[in-house]
Amino acid sequence: MRTFLKPLSAAEEKECLERLKKGDQAARDKLIEHNMRLVAHVVKKYQGSDYDTEDLLSVGAIGLIKAVNTFNADKGSRLATYAARCVENEILMLLRASKKYSREVSLFEPIGVDKDGETVSLLDVIEMDNKETLDQMILSQDVKELYEAFETCLTETEKMVLGMRYGLYKGKEYTQREIAGQLGISRSYVSRIEKKAIEKMRAEFAKHG
Repeated sequence: MRTFLKPLSAAEEKECLERLKKGDQAARDKLIEHNMRLVAHVVKKYQGSDYDTEDLLSVGAIGLIKAVNTFNADKGSRLATYAARCVENEILMLLRASKKYSREVSLFEPIGVDKDGETVSLLDVIEMDNKETLDQMILSQDVKELYEAFETCLTETEKMVLGMRYGLYKGKEYTQREIAGQLGISRSYVSRIEKKAIEKMRAEFAKHG
């Protein structure tokens, strides 16, 4: 069982927030590390879903990071209150997204937006390098296989990395380095996960080609 650091006292939290305003990344990291217990508390509400606890903790941690990055103490609320909402929203986005992938829809139906507000289709996520195969997919509308491949042939980590890379979670696209920092793994490992996930989806489509 994972253990988490004790929450900061009100005075310690205030000090870290003041340091964070000045760009102190160590203070940011401290706020995140000492609020992971809050993430675990929110995650308990969603145990029994299609995702295991570690996956939910990883997604919840993304919500916590967003909360720390955007929290405004001047509005009068506590960081914990604001962070709990952000964590829960991130988890709910994941759960809603997983239901969306199970639908049979157009290949070009938007499934998110990118950082510029442009819509992103699942077609954008799968980097097809064979135009003939792509044209055949469009003509035959093998959309069900497309969504099923995402859900069935990828691990939860692979789905998370692809989702973050291509803006499927609240529309924000993350760089490999950003994903590595948030998930606590190396950038090269993120790159390998992304490459393997795309290769697995291409292989899945080859079966139906």
